[in-house]
Amino acid sequence: MAAGGGNEEGGERSLEKGEWRLLAILGLPTFAYALAITIVSTYLPLLAQRFSPSTTIIGVIIGGEGVMALLLPIPFGSWSDRLRTRIGGRLPFVLFATPPLVVALVLIGFSQSIVMAGLFVGLFFAAYFIAYEPYRALYPDLVRDDIAGRGQSTQAIFRGAGTLLAIVAGGGLFSLAVQAPFVVGAGVTAVAIAAFLLVLLRRGVPEQEHDEEEPGTVREAADRIRQILRRRPAVRAFLVANALWELSLGALKTFVILYLSRGLHFQVALAGLIVGGASLISVIASPLSGRWGDRIGKARVMQIALTAYGIGLLVPGAITFKPALIAVVPFVAFGGGTIMTLPYAMLIPLMPEHEHGALTGLYSLSRGVGTMLGPLLAGVAIEVLRGPLSGTQGYQAMWLVCGAAILLSLIPLRRLRRDLDERDAREREGRHRWDDEDRPPPRRRSGGERDARAQRRPQPSRG
Repeated sequence: MAAGGGNEEGGERSLEKGEWRLLAILGLPTFAYALAITIVSTYLPLLAQRFSPSTTIIGVIIGGEGVMALLLPIPFGSWSDRLRTRIGGRLPFVLFATPPLVVALVLIGFSQSIVMAGLFVGLFFAAYFIAYEPYRALYPDLVRDDIAGRGQSTQAIFRGAGTLLAIVAGGGLFSLAVQAPFVVGAGVTAVAIAAFLLVLLRRGVPEQEHDEEEPGTVREAADRIRQILRRRPAVRAFLVANALWELSLGALKTFVILYLSRGLHFQVALAGLIVGGASLISVIASPLSGRWGDRIGKARVMQIALTAYGIGLLVPGAITFKPALIAVVPFVAFGGGTIMTLPYAMLIPLMPEHEHGALTGLYSLSRGVGTMLGPLLAGVAIEVLRGPLSGTQGYQAMWLVCGAAILLSLIPLRRLRRDLDERDAREREGRHRWDDEDRPPPRRRSGGERDARAQRRPQPSRG
């Protein structure tokens, strides 16, 4: 893992010019994939209602993202840890999975039945996770630990930009032709990924450490992951909390346009603009939360933001008074920006070396649990509460699912915060406990240092 220290007081340092350029390059695929997946999760439900009025069926289809996240991230993340090619171990997955992703995105727009839509969505999500997990592992490979929060906030800006463009432009395009957002989104995705590959390869093949003693099978990698989960309660706490965060986001992004268009009777284009305005606040929140996280602690920022976010999400579930809904938008949007920025930055310090891809896959597996359950639970809640919440055709129930998931996540977050606070305190005091529960603070090693690493392994301290 790339690592480095800030100043001795634990304050943040300024980013160097090369670091800004690296973060900008790494952000391009985030922009592209966020745009593509937002188009699917936001506008496929509108398309699917032409074939089936059931919100449960829609939730099952969108929840296919979670199914793929359960099956694919760990094996392909682990494979990218071991793979050696002329362009490194991560980029081949981006190169070969992006074309079927783009084709599937186009075909979704031309679906003629709910079954056909489901098949194309399955292909899209499979290609997405095959490409995205190795790509995401480039962050701990290349980004230093002391700027991890700002690295993730930069990534969140790109994610927010892709999400914002998909929602705002997608609403207008959908009003013109139902296929338009899918076709245009596929074109933008293809161009952005091509630009990323060309620029990064021109910069040089990304450096990636390989452990010569690393086992050669996915099954053995999975055994190591089970050992990490057994020995590290902080990782377990993170994965539970992350699943709840993704559950909330999955429910929200699937049904928010339907809530506005069917429940509150806005035009689809106007609904897209409303959600786009909230997404803009989330984009603004991303660099702020990343900077605050590097300064006062990522888990502390998350705890404060999630409390306000969870309460704010419950308000639309209880009332439909539009001035009150407008008042809670900044809280909801800021909280959403925070949980799209800081979670992965909290996981990075917990990652063992040589397991970046595998732990990134485990991170996405927890995301998969949430993205699978979120749309499904929200869809069921909408149908069950359609009578009591007839004023919004039941879509109001989505907010109750989202708010409950966020407030429940505060329980595992408390355990995670204790571990991260202890880790930060040891680093400030210059003490590190090297045992099965922890690892030394990593740093960038030169080639000669890596060759001699085994001969210079330091003894653990008792701090």
